[in-house]
Amino acid sequence: MKILTILILTFTLSFAKVYYSKVEPYELRDISSNVSGLVVSIDENMIGKKLTSKAYIRIDSELDAKELVFIKEKLEYLREIVKVNHDVLVNIEKSLVRKRENYKRIEDLKFKSSVEKDKEYYDLVSSENLYLSTQKEIQNLKVQITDLKLREAHLQRSIEDKYLSDKDFVLYEISVKVGQVVGISTPLAKVADISKAILTIYLDEPDVADAKSKVIYINGNKTSYKISRALNIADSKNISKYMAQIIIDSPELFSKLVTIELKDK
Repeated sequence: MKILTILILTFTLSFAKVYYSKVEPYELRDISSNVSGLVVSIDENMIGKKLTSKAYIRIDSELDAKELVFIKEKLEYLREIVKVNHDVLVNIEKSLVRKRENYKRIEDLKFKSSVEKDKEYYDLVSSENLYLSTQKEIQNLKVQITDLKLREAHLQRSIEDKYLSDKDFVLYEISVKVGQVVGISTPLAKVADISKAILTIYLDEPDVADAKSKVIYINGNKTSYKISRALNIADSKNISKYMAQIIIDSPELFSKLVTIELKDK
């Protein structure tokens, strides 16, 4: 009986379904431009190599850099003006306190003529208007500062987006040339994350339910890998098939075709 069981198990395993998959990078990313400008340099020597913090594509950012300097200077000037206006406001407020007190003292004095009282009143109102005007100017200056800070942030982002580095990715392809003017969404390059690799297979319906519990054999060798992702929605191209993916360690060479078998424990 035991021999029969072993024979049946051996027969079943020997006819395990074989899938084929290409070893692909964990991620292949299309890089498109977030900005408009002239491509001023390309490092084609980096194709096929791991990228560093050094730019492999640079888009002209000279005017952005100059404008950024001017904006920083203007922000400093405006902040100084706001500071001065705050000092002026303090002085006006002190003056207002005195003028209100003076006006209260003379308001009911009968020996003061109406002309004198009016003069004090108009002087008080003028000072109060000056106080309000200075407050308004300070608020306007703060609005200008906020607008400039937003412009400063846009310029900094623009300069960063014109310096493409994509550190730790491998440069797979460059899609532009030096001297080319690019716009927003223009394809620039493709980069790959090869820190891991991914295998994609398409399972038949009966194999989907318990796929994650199966032992995975790659090129006939038993592995400790498991199904990492499995869809329960049929693939749009491979009709009646269900996509599953296995994340594996990074190999020395990508794009090799391997065989995959899913077997019971």
